[in-house]
Amino acid sequence: MGQHSNISSLLLFAFLNLFFIHGNITGAVARHLLEMPVPEIPKPELPKVPALPKLEIPTLPKPGLPTIPKPKIPELPKTKFPKLPKLKAPTMPKPEIPELPKPTLPSLSPPYKPATP
Repeated sequence: MGQHSNISSLLLFAFLNLFFIHGNITGAVARHLLEMPVPEIPKPELPKVPALPKLEIPTLPKPGLPTIPKPKIPELPKTKFPKLPKLKAPTMPKPEIPELPKPTLPSLSPPYKPATP
């Protein structure tokens, strides 16, 4: 199991070495490709499409809506309720509340303060 990890790390190490050694060569090739003039490619001519004739949509007459007869609903006689006499609610007598005498507060004398020297 351990042998496989050594092989993969060696392959990665070899790939990185090749990349760093030949990196400047690929940079020179890329610079050379950038400096090369690019030949102009002629644009292809598209074939002309013939104009399609305009289609005419025939107008159709609007169909008439059939008239639906309105159904007659028979009128129901209104029910008359007999008038009920108004009942007088008994009134409660208002209770008399005796007036309470106002309490009198005794007068308080100011507290005693000793004289400050």
